[in-house]
Amino acid sequence: MEIIEQITHLQVLNQFWILLFFLIPMVLISRTVVAGTRFSPILIIVIFGLLLGFILVNVGIASPGLVEFPFVDFMARTTIIALIVSFFVGGQELRKILGNKKLEVDDIVVPCDEETILGTSRTQFIFIIRAFFLLLGIEAFVRMILHGQGAEGLAAYNPLIAYIGIVFAVILIDNRAQIKNKHQYIRKGLLELALIIVVLYLSYHIAQAISSVIALPQIFFAMMISAALGAIFYNWTFGPTIRALLFAGIPVVLAANFMVGGSRIGDAFAIEGMNAVLAYGFFGQLLWMFGGIALVMLIARTSHARNLAPGMAGSLSHSGLTGACTAGDFGSIAAKRAPIMINIPFFGHVFVFSVLAISAERGSLWIGPTAIIVAIGVGLTALALFNLRKANDDDRKEVKALMQFSFGWQICAVFGGLMLLSLSTMSFEYTTMAQTSAISHFGLFAAIQGEMFGTEAALLIPFIFSMPFLVHPLVFYMFGKAMERDGHMPNKPVYVLALLGVIGVTFALFLA
Repeated sequence: MEIIEQITHLQVLNQFWILLFFLIPMVLISRTVVAGTRFSPILIIVIFGLLLGFILVNVGIASPGLVEFPFVDFMARTTIIALIVSFFVGGQELRKILGNKKLEVDDIVVPCDEETILGTSRTQFIFIIRAFFLLLGIEAFVRMILHGQGAEGLAAYNPLIAYIGIVFAVILIDNRAQIKNKHQYIRKGLLELALIIVVLYLSYHIAQAISSVIALPQIFFAMMISAALGAIFYNWTFGPTIRALLFAGIPVVLAANFMVGGSRIGDAFAIEGMNAVLAYGFFGQLLWMFGGIALVMLIARTSHARNLAPGMAGSLSHSGLTGACTAGDFGSIAAKRAPIMINIPFFGHVFVFSVLAISAERGSLWIGPTAIIVAIGVGLTALALFNLRKANDDDRKEVKALMQFSFGWQICAVFGGLMLLSLSTMSFEYTTMAQTSAISHFGLFAAIQGEMFGTEAALLIPFIFSMPFLVHPLVFYMFGKAMERDGHMPNKPVYVLALLGVIGVTFALFLA
């Protein structure tokens, strides 16, 4: 018995080191590959993560889902933690815009720009490692609180994992960065960490409490609470926790999810009806992403990435563009606007998740309310494009128009896509997975991952979500070309890609 316990202890430590050496190098390599270009490292994380997961299964090291590496799935399920930070920052920026508050210069820390690894400065390197430990520690701590002493297997080690994650996250401060008040900076980080845990705890219990009335997912309440906190504390200058998660939280989470998704490639293709789901997800990326960009360029007459990148990140709740924007890959203006645009459509998720929750109970899409919501979305999108056209490079007018576009186009994409899919023979669970992947929608992904549509969908979603990311070379290539052209997106390729999306989606619907 003692030998078995010793082996289990060793396994926990091994799993921790394996996870560390899987994810951190993946993020660093992705930054090295795109160093000196204007392309986003998330593009490389997509390819690297899928390939690594696929290889591990095909050489016999692991089985689909990477059950031999439970910490990878553990990290993949920390999506909600990374999103809470984006919602908080979005709440801050929203309050400043709507309340006409003066934007304060954040000068509590001056990062060290010394390049530690090609494409990654010393402070950025610390942020990436700290984000890893924060995600690991917070998730373990919350699981420990929610599940108590009833946990078995590796879950019984949640207190140890939480201790390792949180302690390392606290002490990992770049000593070469210029910090005005080190003690205040560390205290800010601890408070931010505690608030994330509180938001997770409260949102979980609220979702459980009302589940008998309507099955709204935890992510919805986490969004509402964190955005409200951001609006209240709009002058909060970031401590090390928010800085690290805002910079590297989404890339680390995506790296883990893509590994899990890559491991399921072989099995998923054998499932009946999966080809139609994947085809719609793939071509839906072209339709909703480049179709939206084409509308903005044609009607609003703007092709600059400061509008297109945050506008599309927000309107599609798009995980890849969100991570690229918040990491500063598309410039400082896009980085500042992205959290606002991510938050705006989430206020519409009271409709999204309520309609989907009722539809899940019915086993089919609730058509009547869906049609009304789509009509509202079309009207909002038209209004947004008209206002953006009249903005004349005025920052406040552009931001307000993009807020309207984020809300309107999101409704069109989510509910319009579900209405299209209702014409096919797919089951409702498959249509939700297909639509989630077609717009890389982080909120719907987190909801499905939280088993809003059952266990099968929760197990398949990392793969379904990750496969359309193979389109992302095109997405990031186009935005990369825009950044090389002083931020201006090329016109004709966008229109061609949007047309391909229309043709491909039509094919996928008939395939189903």
